Order: sequence, then C-alpha cells, then structure tokens
Amino acid sequence: MNDQIENNLTIDHVSHSVGGLKGHAFRRLTHISMFVIPILYYNNGIEIASYFNLVPQQFVSLVCVVILCFEALRLNLGLVIVGQREYESTQISALAWGAFSVSLVFLVLPEQDYSGIKSGLYGIPLIFGLTFVDPIMGEIKRKKKDIKLAINVGLVCSYFIWIGCTIWLGTPFFVSIILAPLTVLGEIPQVKYIDDNATMILFPLSALMILLPFV
Repeated sequence: MNDQIENNLTIDHVSHSVGGLKGHAFRRLTHISMFVIPILYYNNGIEIASYFNLVPQQFVSLVCVVILCFEALRLNLGLVIVGQREYESTQISALAWGAFSVSLVFLVLPEQDYSGIKSGLYGIPLIFGLTFVDPIMGEIKRKKKDIKLAINVGLVCSYFIWIGCTIWLGTPFFVSIILAPLTVLGEIPQVKYIDDNATMILFPLSALMILLPFV
C-alpha cells in the first residue's frame, strides 16, 4: 500500500500531459499566474463587477458558473486541452477544481473591516498557497522523487506566504501558524476524483472558518 502511494505521488505527469513538456510548462505558468486573481479582486473587484452591473460576489458566482458549465461541456465531449492530463478527459479537471475552490474563498469568507488589498488578509494567503506551493511541491516530486523533501520545502514556502501576509496584511499570527501546514496537507491526499487544487484551499479554509469566531 505504501509503495502504491509512493508511486502515485512521484509519477511524472509530463508524459501524461497534452503537449508534453511544453504543455506541462504551460500548465504550471497558468497555475502560478492565478496569484493575480485575489489582488485584482480585493483591489479592483468593485470596479470590475460594476462593468456588468453586479457586486463582486455576484461576479465571482457568475464566473464560477460559466467555468463549470464549460467544464461540463468539455467532459461530455471528452476533450482535453494543452497542459491538461489524459485522465482529465473523464473527470473534473484541476482547472475547474481550482476555479471552484478560489471562488469559495471569495464567497464564504465574511467581509473584513478593511478596504483594498488589506481586506484580503485571509483570502490572499489561502490562494497564494495554492498558486505557489502546489507547483513547487509538484516539481520536486517530479524531478527528485522525494516526498519528504517536497513536504519540507512546501512547509517552508507555505509559512513564508502566511507569515509574510501577517507582516504585509495583518493576518493574525496564530492563524498563519495553524493554517500554513494545512495548505501543504491538502497536496498530499491522493483522491481519485478531487484534485489537490481543491483540497489545498478547502483544508485551510475549513479550519479558518472554525477559527474566525476566536479572532
């Protein structure tokens, strides 16, 4: 059983990606580029949503529904695009899971008594954890075949993000200490139908909702 888990965690996804190495690189770059989403949302969300006569949360819901509808169509046709992996032709893609989990951050977290970027004191580290920690751990597992190294580097990166947000945005220190490892924990489970793009946000987000009454 341990050998099976080890093999699942260290599999080289390049050979299973549409477009090979270039497709894999495109997937990673797309993943990392998602860090701009919370910055745009917290800085310019009202202005962006107003173009569509919506409030920010309505706009997030609309975008999420559109992405999920396209995902349902893609699955119905059995399509995979550049950067996606072969198995995603028959199951929900990492992109769709990422869109769903990022949307939940904006929809579930209560509004903060701040304006602008500081209103993202929880949302930004949650999403940054997904966008940066996931590809770093993934590349270490792919190249080094070392799960412990991937976890340790992931923890350092995650703590850097969370404690950095404590300094930058005022995220409570004890929240950062507790949630940083949960971001990494979300990368580890190998669940067939739920991508780590969901669990790397859902694990710390769930814990955060429990902690918020004490903040």
